[in-house]
Amino acid sequence: MEIIIADDHKMVRKGIKLILEAAYPGIFVDEADDGAQLVKKVSHKKWDIIISDISMPGRSGVDVVKDIKQISPDTPILVLSTHPAEQYAIRIIKAGVSCYLTKESAPEELVEAVESLRQGRRYFTDEVVNLLAHTIDDRGSEKPHEKLTDKEFDIMKQLALGKSVTEISNSFSISKNTVSTYKTRIFEKMQVLHVADLIRYAVDHQF
Repeated sequence: MEIIIADDHKMVRKGIKLILEAAYPGIFVDEADDGAQLVKKVSHKKWDIIISDISMPGRSGVDVVKDIKQISPDTPILVLSTHPAEQYAIRIIKAGVSCYLTKESAPEELVEAVESLRQGRRYFTDEVVNLLAHTIDDRGSEKPHEKLTDKEFDIMKQLALGKSVTEISNSFSISKNTVSTYKTRIFEKMQVLHVADLIRYAVDHQF
């Protein structure tokens, strides 16, 4: 089995690699330290499973997943993230991932998830299953941030961190006018008037 791990923290990659090598003797594990490197390696080689964080330097994790699914649509992707499932799981599953785990998950759960993906099945925790059920059964009670597109959500988080329009423009390689347009849409959808309101919302929802 051949797996690639993408995370901008070397120690995290090494830890995951050790867990997988203990569970699957003879496994080949490669590493990538950001989304761009991951996409490049996926475009040059077919992998059995891709394990990736979604908060790495450069492009949005959701955009990286979409790129990978275009290059290698049948390769299962396991997202291992610091973000609670409530924040990103539904978005990332819609983008095509087969599993969403938090980094606090036990090593045994990671191996169980990898085994499910290896056998052609998805793997969802009870928390993620409940979120999916909520999305299907109760669409009328969306939280404000759930109304945002993936790009709006990423920019909203940057605004909530206190980043300026110029800083966000540079980070996402888009014009300042485009960022301002996104900012206006975000304010409208979330029904806020000031960045301070977004900051309070982000704190309340642990973004």
